[in-house]
Amino acid sequence: MTTFCSRDGALRRPADGAVMGRKAPGAVRPGAGLVAWLAVGALAGCAVGPDYQRPQIALPAQYPQALDDAVPAQTPTAATVAPDWWTQFGDERLTHLVERALAHNADILQAVARVEQAEALGMQADAARWPGVDAQGSATRSRTSATTGQAGGGSTVDRQRLALSTGFELDFWGRLRRASEAARAEVLASRYAQEVVRQTVAGLVAQGEFALRTLDEQIALTRETLRTRDESLRLLRLRLEHGLGSRLEIAQAEGARAEAAVQLNELQRQRAEVQAQLALLVGEPGLVLEAAPVRDLPRPPVPPAGLPSALLERRPDVRQAEQQLVAAQAQIGVARAALFPSIALTGLAGGESAALSDLLRGASRIWTLGVALDWPIFDAGLRRARVEQAEARQREALAAYQGAVQTAFKDVAQALANLRAARESEPEVLAAARAADQALDLARRRFDAGYVGHLELLDAQRSANAAQLQVLSNRRAQLAATVEVFKALGGGWTPPDAAATAAR
Repeated sequence: MTTFCSRDGALRRPADGAVMGRKAPGAVRPGAGLVAWLAVGALAGCAVGPDYQRPQIALPAQYPQALDDAVPAQTPTAATVAPDWWTQFGDERLTHLVERALAHNADILQAVARVEQAEALGMQADAARWPGVDAQGSATRSRTSATTGQAGGGSTVDRQRLALSTGFELDFWGRLRRASEAARAEVLASRYAQEVVRQTVAGLVAQGEFALRTLDEQIALTRETLRTRDESLRLLRLRLEHGLGSRLEIAQAEGARAEAAVQLNELQRQRAEVQAQLALLVGEPGLVLEAAPVRDLPRPPVPPAGLPSALLERRPDVRQAEQQLVAAQAQIGVARAALFPSIALTGLAGGESAALSDLLRGASRIWTLGVALDWPIFDAGLRRARVEQAEARQREALAAYQGAVQTAFKDVAQALANLRAARESEPEVLAAARAADQALDLARRRFDAGYVGHLELLDAQRSANAAQLQVLSNRRAQLAATVEVFKALGGGWTPPDAAATAAR
């Protein structure tokens, strides 16, 4: 009994009236019927193996870490992904650096080359589904021996040949179609992998730019501290000359001045290191960036409240994992198709003659048609083992996809929590800085009036310096957390007002 495939790739038996070999009124002759079945099998044959369906993963509908001043998302389109998220910081230098990195970064160029390789492999898989046509030509002259006693011995024979040949595997079981499906999925996975690299590089450039600006302002603050301590040391030495000070205060001031100088040198070293890292990311060795305070940057954008977790579907690493799952599932069909017989058609048509002028005449015509059948009978379980291997790889890819989605949700939740913590700490950090400045002013007045010693003034200066550095660190933390939110979402979000404008 002959069997056929259903849409789900399972084997089915034909209906009672469709048994091959049973003639119906007006039926064609057996030879033509075979050709018809071969054509139908080649064009509309079944594809064994499971068809892909996206796995369902239970996730909360929204992220719970909403900020207090976040704008509610009015519609789902108000939180769509914006791939050029770095432009939302409103800084021309940052945008310029990211664009240069995306154009010249070595890791991105490697990712582009990997995409091109995958596309070429995909073209090869698609090409295998179509018959190949080759042109063959030859011209020979041969002479037979006259001493063998054979008829015609000692004669010279010319032979000219020109022909077209073709070969085509009938894709009854969808092996070639499943292989093409897997190749297309691999192409998409490589493109999403390239986008992962792009987003990673953009994030590193943004983090480097924010770190550089923070260091610039810390360097300026430390230089001012060093200038103040130089001035304090000068005044203390004058007081000592007039018998109003002590050598203890001079030693304390010299130690504080040296401490500020060491801090300045370390900050300058860190700035050089960050600038070199940015030069590597941008692909421009010797890059030099002017000092720019981090406070000059606009306030970082705030994610709208109620960000839907469905945004994770736009994250490139999640999409990459899904396409790898698609490819692994298609490979099951490729392995299962190898369990069934394969049929290939071959053909040749052309001309052959002794004289070149007769090559295209009808009497010189040659042709060949052939059918090749490869039916696996016994392989000691080799093909079945390949099917099981493909199924195991599909389960591995499924677990990787589930893990990618869950990790993505964790990344977004953690980035939102970090951003919330940094923003909520800002009022306290600013209040601490104001209080430290007031304490420094009072300590300086008391010292000038002679009520306290230099040690108390020095402690107040250190507290004020530390508080100002904490303000800068908090600003950088907010910027860094915002970048992490962008990266965790696979891009930025379109602000609600912009989304409403686009909708109109």
